[in-house]
Amino acid sequence: MSLTGKVAVITGGGTGIGFGIASVLSGRGMRVVLAQKGVAVAERALAEAPHIEGIALEVDIASRASVDAMVGVACAAFGRIDLLVNNASLTGPAAVSSFLDCSEAQLDEIVDVNLKGTFHCSQAVARRMVAAGHGGSIVHIASVGAFAAQELASVYCATKAAQASLAQSMALELAPHGIRVNAVAPGDIYTPANAAIVSDLASAGATGKYLRTTPLGRRGTPEDIGHAVAFLASDEASFVTGTTLTVDGGFLSY
Repeated sequence: MSLTGKVAVITGGGTGIGFGIASVLSGRGMRVVLAQKGVAVAERALAEAPHIEGIALEVDIASRASVDAMVGVACAAFGRIDLLVNNASLTGPAAVSSFLDCSEAQLDEIVDVNLKGTFHCSQAVARRMVAAGHGGSIVHIASVGAFAAQELASVYCATKAAQASLAQSMALELAPHGIRVNAVAPGDIYTPANAAIVSDLASAGATGKYLRTTPLGRRGTPEDIGHAVAFLASDEASFVTGTTLTVDGGFLSY
C-alpha cells in the first residue's frame, strides 16, 4: 500500500493521534505537513523523528484566515496536497461539561474548532485539489461519540456526528472532481490528552469501563488510526467514499 511521493496535511499532527497518523503515512512514503496550533510542539515532534519527511506549520483551524495561510504555505513547499486529515479537535477536559452547565462560550469554542475548523480546512484544501485537477482524499477524524452517547460530552458528540454527516455530503459533491471523503471514528485510544481525564492509564479509568466494553480487550494506539487513514488514502480504497470507518476494538458492537 504505497503512498510514495504524495503529500498529506494533518491538522493537530504534532501530538497524539495526529502524530501517530503522520508516522504511519511517512512509513508509506508520504511527505507530511504537521499543522498545529502552537507549532513548537510539532517542530519538536519532527526533530525527534528524523525518519519523517515533513514540515511543521502554525494554524488555528477556527480562523479561516489562518487556515488559508497554512494551506498556501503547504502548497508552496510541496507543490500539491493529496490528502487532508482533519484531526485537530477540542477534546479532553476542554470539551467536558454537563449539558445543563455548558456555557455559550464553551459551546461556541467546541463548535468553532471541531465543526467549523473541519469545514474551513476541507474547503480550503478541496478548492486547491479541484484547481489542480488530480483528485485527492479527505479524512475527518470523528469518534464513536458520533454514534454512542457519552456522559458530559453532549456538544463534543454532536460535533463528531456532524463530521460524519459532513463527510457524506462532501463525498457527494466532490466525487465529480475525483476527491474521496471519508471519516474514521476512533474508540478508546490512549493519548496524553485523554489520559488526563482518566485515573488509571492501564485500565482506561478506575472502573475499567472502556476495557469492559471493548471486545478486543485493549486500548487502541494512535498508529491504529494511522493505518485506517492510510487505507482510506490509498488506491486500494479507490471505490470507498462517504463512509465512516470505526476503529474501536468492537466498542460499538458491545
